[in-house]
Amino acid sequence: MNVSELRQDFPLFQAQNGKKQVIYLDNACMSLRPRPVIEAVTRYYTDYSACSGRSMHKLAAAVTAEVDEVRTLTAKFIGAAHKEEIIFTRNTTEAINLVAHSLDLKAGDAVLVTGKEHNSNLIPWQMLVKQKGIQLLVLPEGSDGQFDQAIFEQSLTPQVRLVSFGYSSNLDGVTLPAESIIKAAHKKGAWVLLDAAQAAPHRKINVRALDVDFLAFSGHKMLGPSGTGVLYGKAKLLDQLAPFLVGGDTVASSTYDSCEFLPVPERFEAGLQDYAGLFGLGAALQYLSAIGFDAIQKHETLLNQQISEGARDVEGLHLFGPADPARRGGIFTFFIDGIDSHRIALMLDQMANVCVRSGQHCVHSWFNAHHIQGSVRASTYFYNTPEEIDLFLQNLKKIRKVL
Repeated sequence: MNVSELRQDFPLFQAQNGKKQVIYLDNACMSLRPRPVIEAVTRYYTDYSACSGRSMHKLAAAVTAEVDEVRTLTAKFIGAAHKEEIIFTRNTTEAINLVAHSLDLKAGDAVLVTGKEHNSNLIPWQMLVKQKGIQLLVLPEGSDGQFDQAIFEQSLTPQVRLVSFGYSSNLDGVTLPAESIIKAAHKKGAWVLLDAAQAAPHRKINVRALDVDFLAFSGHKMLGPSGTGVLYGKAKLLDQLAPFLVGGDTVASSTYDSCEFLPVPERFEAGLQDYAGLFGLGAALQYLSAIGFDAIQKHETLLNQQISEGARDVEGLHLFGPADPARRGGIFTFFIDGIDSHRIALMLDQMANVCVRSGQHCVHSWFNAHHIQGSVRASTYFYNTPEEIDLFLQNLKKIRKVL
């Protein structure tokens, strides 16, 4: 993988008008987009700009064919058996909500989550507690603050119908042992939904090898346009789900009293879709596939090792997650005693054009439970360089000395 060559595909890295180069270390929030993705989005608006599946003319037929091709690409990207197992959504949040509202959960049924879930994989289940009377169970942490398989298996009570876990944490970057989780859950008769928003951009996923029931991820974290997302579901399970959003493009026919829903996946893709976004999503998947996830993971681990070693002498710095950088992927989350996390992020931006995330990263529940006000998260991707990490560390140390 030639990082210098790949960076040429990203317009943000091309300095213009003497402006200081941006050092983008906020990839866990949103990735940058390469030119092929931008060009794919533009191609829809300039060459087609028509509806899919509605009209008979050539422009509409071309859009329909392109969307179908992206669905096929997506299925191949995650190892799905059939393209019909791919449902396009706006993001991971919508995908999880689709499952939450469509799965036939009843009063007394339990959904098991970890204590480090993004709000997208927590709030929908909280709502069902109020609306349907389900139980929401939070998995206790192990002695090291991380996932513990034995505790997990003890938590799989007969009431647990769904295990809904973040595959990789956006808080500390730790990836869960999905294979053993799914196997244990299935043994107890529970379905498994994986929130792969942080995993899909960084690691190869094969849903059939995992035997996962549902998997959700977003385009905007993996080079794709914002407003694009994917829900994968096993065909036999998707057929059992009730439609979530209904209306245009979800029915084959209707009367004043009833309707006939289209088959999966169309019944779950209500209304006009973001066709330009889907064009871009397809380009993003092809771009990542060409690079290869082995190369991406190796590069991210080296960068995280560099950050971890360089930050050791920062007085009062507390790292979230395991000390081993290989277990944290491209994420380095921390706080410094006595310094507000937002202040650190603002100073990095103002002093050196370094973009990081500060706050509670949509994992408010974990921060509140641990009585931690906030943190700074530096998150890398394949296009970041050791030189950028050096600048981040240099300026972080300057801030520590000043404050």
